[in-house]
Amino acid sequence: MSLPSNVLGKSLFKLLTMQLRPLFTLLQPHPNLLVAFSGGLDSTVLLHQLVTLRDTQAANFHIRAMHIHHGLSPFADEWAEHCRKICEQWNVPFEVKRVQLVDDGFGIEAHARAARYQALAETIQSNEVLLTAQHLDDQCETFLLALKRGSGPAGLAAMPERLPFGETELIRPLLGKTRKDLEAWASEYQLTWIEDESNQDDSYDRNFLRLHVLPEIQQRWPHFPQSVARSAELCGEQEQLLDELLAEQLEALIQDDGSLLIEPLKMLSDIRRAALLRRWFARQKAAMPSRAALAHLWDEVATSREDANPRLKFGNFEVRRYQGALYWLPLMNGVDDEIISWSVPFAPLTLPDGLGTLQCATGGQEIRAPRIDEPVTIRFKASGQFHIVGRERGRSLKKIWQELGIPPWQRARTPLLYYGEQLIAALGVFVTQDGKATEQSCWRVDWQKENQQ
Repeated sequence: MSLPSNVLGKSLFKLLTMQLRPLFTLLQPHPNLLVAFSGGLDSTVLLHQLVTLRDTQAANFHIRAMHIHHGLSPFADEWAEHCRKICEQWNVPFEVKRVQLVDDGFGIEAHARAARYQALAETIQSNEVLLTAQHLDDQCETFLLALKRGSGPAGLAAMPERLPFGETELIRPLLGKTRKDLEAWASEYQLTWIEDESNQDDSYDRNFLRLHVLPEIQQRWPHFPQSVARSAELCGEQEQLLDELLAEQLEALIQDDGSLLIEPLKMLSDIRRAALLRRWFARQKAAMPSRAALAHLWDEVATSREDANPRLKFGNFEVRRYQGALYWLPLMNGVDDEIISWSVPFAPLTLPDGLGTLQCATGGQEIRAPRIDEPVTIRFKASGQFHIVGRERGRSLKKIWQELGIPPWQRARTPLLYYGEQLIAALGVFVTQDGKATEQSCWRVDWQKENQQ
């Protein structure tokens, strides 16, 4: 455990200060730190080094620790208690965050990692940076896993030492240290840590590399992890250079609503087009698509026949085409068959699937008021011909949407106001002749949207 400077010998104080100076320098100018604390060797060493810096008065750090409780191991509760006791001993504020894991088809490792970072993102304060304890051997494993997947330079760049994390930053202070370095530190200061029994399960790819592959490689080439780290760094530099070279062209392709113009992409080589598409994905904070996925996107969505309404799913999102551009959209539930009654006194009405609320308001859309014998409902589909204000001839609803430039994904999620069986208005879009307000009868309905459509 760490000790305050008044009981440390001068030589030990000086030694610690020298050993930890790179850590101190890396964390400047961030005094407020949130540590992802699993209780394993890596995060225990990281937390101990930070506490040592704090207690030797080498840095004015304010440290918090968070343990993510995945519930995967029968020992998960014991691990959380171990972490609590360590933090209590080292005077570090501590919190346990429980997460629920669901099999989403990407594997339990990937889902646990995503849930872990989501929990940390929800907890971190705006004046804090997040610290995680990945080290050089982890970097080597990540590189080899990316190589196994056939990743390009972006994937092979593996883990950067620091990167944006929400509104703040994620820093990996141990990325230059090997596992042996951490074991030596833990031994010198008699630290105790958790041994996760799942780390011995070589059915997981990362564990297979750690247990069987890397020991053989390092026996022949002891500095293999350092060489891999240099290769990862070079890949990262190449990606950064491409980002800079393509930034201006990408900006010219992106419209104000974030959509990506298709026609200029047709004039480019396949390689340049794919590079621009990947950077558009990166803007959405999306997982990088494979080469095959990009080919499907271009062939089946971007350049499919003109009268098609193509879409391609990527996790919880999809890419759709509309008016010569690609749109990145969250997957949405269908509400076509919903019919919602809205009765006197017409209190604010909550719409399904996070579509917001309707209310009578002074600044809403002007329509005629319903007669006493006209039941008011909200629907999301309509058939037949409709005469809308500002148009002479009747049209189908599909034709009206097209003329008004309403994207397909918004059409089925726009509330349609009915009086009886008569369409009165598509709220926020148009009013039919039957719903036109008059001096004698005027009602205002305001649609307060909760989600971007």
